[in-house]
Amino acid sequence: MSLFGKSHGPCVGCIVEGVPQGTIIDAEAVAHDMTLRRPSPGIGTARREKDEAVFVSGVRDGKADGNPIIIEIANADTDDSKYLPFEETPRPGHADLPALLSIRKFDIRGGGQFSGRLTAPIVAAGAIARQILERKGIRIASFCRSIGTVSDDAERTFADAEASRAFPTRACNAELDSKFSEEIMAARKDSDSVGGTVECIVSGLPIGFGGIWFESLDAELAHAVFSIPACKGVEFGKGFGLARMRGSESNDWYRMDGGRIVTESNNMGGIVGGMSDGADLVFRAAFKPTPTIGKKQDTVNLRTGGNAELSAEGRHDPCIAPRAAAVVEAAAALIIADQMERGF
Repeated sequence: MSLFGKSHGPCVGCIVEGVPQGTIIDAEAVAHDMTLRRPSPGIGTARREKDEAVFVSGVRDGKADGNPIIIEIANADTDDSKYLPFEETPRPGHADLPALLSIRKFDIRGGGQFSGRLTAPIVAAGAIARQILERKGIRIASFCRSIGTVSDDAERTFADAEASRAFPTRACNAELDSKFSEEIMAARKDSDSVGGTVECIVSGLPIGFGGIWFESLDAELAHAVFSIPACKGVEFGKGFGLARMRGSESNDWYRMDGGRIVTESNNMGGIVGGMSDGADLVFRAAFKPTPTIGKKQDTVNLRTGGNAELSAEGRHDPCIAPRAAAVVEAAAALIIADQMERGF
């Protein structure tokens, strides 16, 4: 898959290659996945886009025709006025500085090609991949494990992750949704932002699925998830916690259950040696706080060569994580479907 467009251009979109001819493409299912990425009133950006995925080519009569699938999503609700100051005073924590100094004629409006707006076509493409996987019994769901200083420390199941789609913050229940919302709104009231953690669960992978070394399932998943703007960390299973354990604690013991090999725990997150061990694949992605905030920050003035202060205005999410959950699912679906197509 490749992306095109920018935040304040006429559209964003993607080109998806490798979808087998004759594959059924459910446009309504794509539209449903797009709704999961939309901002929620109060805790999200005021920018409102229809996010209608238009199939320009590659799909005929509801089926893939064997050509690359091109999807376009219009940008209709843009406001350029708040971005012009960033051409001289780049936002700390954003891609402004390296982009302005390395990309000729960089269009800073909305963050240009670095904007989270480009995650919309990722979700659209991921929705196609999800349909392919679900027909083979592989399902993907995610939820917010933490927002700011508020964490969900309970053991969670795939059903819990699916249930999170009913809540604006992608919490697993109403009580946590309220706490997450309070954390986000407190940051917004203070002209600030908060980060969060998204946990993703993949169910139904057969034992041995995935490649090794540079094509390992976890390596390619991490690559894709790190490509999502604002993602600054990825861990599988117990992740960094494994470094504090002994092998006798961390190893997931095997046993037979009704003729099937199962694990008694899932510390590895369902992947060993780059391949699935048959347990649910579990990983988490950490998202930094939104860098564009109203609080005063120190920066530089690229025109004068001196120091400066910046207080950013505009329509920005006070927390990226709830909307990122849908993008994480899409990234996982794309990688798994791609590895399946490559024969892993």
